[in-house]
Amino acid sequence: MNETSTPAIVPADPHANVSDLLVDRVAETPDRPLFGVPDGAGGWRDVTARAFHDEVVALAKGLVAAGVQPGEKVGFLARTTYEWSVVDFALFFAGAVMVPVYETSSPSQIQWILSDSGATALIVESAEHAARVEEVRGELPLVRTVWRMDEGAIATLSAEGAGVADAEIERRRSLADADDIATLIYTSGSTGRPKGCVLTHGNFVELARNSAQSLSEIVLQPGASTVLFITTAHVFARFISILCIHAGVRTGHQPDTKQLVPALGSFRPTFLLAVPRVFEKVYNSAEQKTESEGKGRIFRAAAKVAVEHSRRLQDGERIGLGLRLKFALFDRLVYAKLRALMGGRVRYAISGSAPLGARLGHFFHSLGISILEGYGLTETTAPATVNLPAKSKIGTVGPVLPGVGVRIAEDGEVQVRGINVFREYWRNPEATEAAFDGEWFRTGDLGALDDDGYLSITGRKKEIIVTAGGKNVAPAALEDPIRANPIIGQVVVVGDQKPFIAALVTLDPDMLPAWLATHGESSDLTLEQAAVNPTVRAEVQRAIDEANTRVSRAESIRKFAILGTEWTEASGHLTPKMSIKRAEIVRDFADEIAGIYDAPIATTNIAIG
Repeated sequence: MNETSTPAIVPADPHANVSDLLVDRVAETPDRPLFGVPDGAGGWRDVTARAFHDEVVALAKGLVAAGVQPGEKVGFLARTTYEWSVVDFALFFAGAVMVPVYETSSPSQIQWILSDSGATALIVESAEHAARVEEVRGELPLVRTVWRMDEGAIATLSAEGAGVADAEIERRRSLADADDIATLIYTSGSTGRPKGCVLTHGNFVELARNSAQSLSEIVLQPGASTVLFITTAHVFARFISILCIHAGVRTGHQPDTKQLVPALGSFRPTFLLAVPRVFEKVYNSAEQKTESEGKGRIFRAAAKVAVEHSRRLQDGERIGLGLRLKFALFDRLVYAKLRALMGGRVRYAISGSAPLGARLGHFFHSLGISILEGYGLTETTAPATVNLPAKSKIGTVGPVLPGVGVRIAEDGEVQVRGINVFREYWRNPEATEAAFDGEWFRTGDLGALDDDGYLSITGRKKEIIVTAGGKNVAPAALEDPIRANPIIGQVVVVGDQKPFIAALVTLDPDMLPAWLATHGESSDLTLEQAAVNPTVRAEVQRAIDEANTRVSRAESIRKFAILGTEWTEASGHLTPKMSIKRAEIVRDFADEIAGIYDAPIATTNIAIG
């Protein structure tokens, strides 16, 4: 059994809670800009640490005046905005426990999370959110109040709490110790009904304090800043938002990803937090834009040089004069423009939730942007491992963070222990017991540790496909490289107890029109029409052929079906963090899968409208 661990850098404080992170920040740098808020004119208005603290305390007083008691659960359904952090810390200061709800959640999902958690109040952002709650209001007898931010709830509550004494807020915020519950976050539900993860104040405080030291080159540098755009209801962005307050990082928010490029250009962050699909979109959009301008050949050559240059640097190989000259040329023609697109100051990006792939890692590295892949789950308060500026290896998810240990069990499962591991599943002792092997949390992921202590994730235990011939196949090894193709949206590899491996493929509706136009096809094709288009089918076949070169013949994809539809969160096939719900897809597209295996063996690929 392979194992690695790193001792904590910062001593644990058994009495610390998350609110202390803001109190300490105000004491240290009261006038440092902690947030940038859109000013309505394309710019940003700074909010200092002291000003943020004052808003938090005012809202906390309002919650107290409204009857929220210490330890009570309060649901929160909103997009990623400045107000998210105000509400988050106001609940900490009031002694309450937030239960975040994804802003895309269905009424039934909202009902389950609020009822299972025992939430007694709910804050929503918009009328549309309130309407979804209203559909199941009769099934939420414990919820006394629903506050709407779009109706001025924050300002109203803050005004109504003016009579609450400062001493009462200080008393309430000091009630929780490190072992007490800080938040109840429900898993995104890629496998069955979401479970509530009990994350403690110690999980956040100790992980934030130790991570800040490990990532000091990113978060503790003068002028450090970031724009959050992935949902703060997910533990990944939630932890980073708390880390930024602890470290004094100036933070902006942009919930509309279609407006992300302008936001990056005006805010000019020094680091980003994103999921791999964002980096794939940046790369693919740039490729398609250059194709439409007749410069596709230049971009592809630049990308090839970028990957080769970064790979040689990492492996310590010699970079010859020819490669250096090409790199310098493409830096002016291509790389500099992409850096400018992201604001011109981004040096690091932290990526999680799914594998990035070495190709994209090397490409962005040559742009001067180190994408530091990390690994973690809701149950580990987000990061357990992460590549560091001074200790990074592209293609891995890095070494363990201080205070964390990782081991690889006999069956290849990644197990984690340490300051970040959750306490339990809410009101679910059976699931809690099944999730632990002693003090080690069973992640359900498969992985390996190299000789230097870098972790690589190879798949999910429950997703391993066993073919009729007894071959074990990890779907991710095939799906990740295929999904990198610009016209491919999602991929699910199938073949459990079947004679060979096959795949279901969806097309990317955003990237498809430009690609079709540059390949001699009509850009107006619907997804159904594109699914049977010979040029599209040939491109998908090319992507699959490339992925097949990475695995053995027995593991390779023999047939595929292109679907004339999308998999989305609304369709029930993706989680809020855009991970595929494999079981639901296999169930809902059982006929299409059966069609693959019923077709004559001579058929190399089929398309389904």
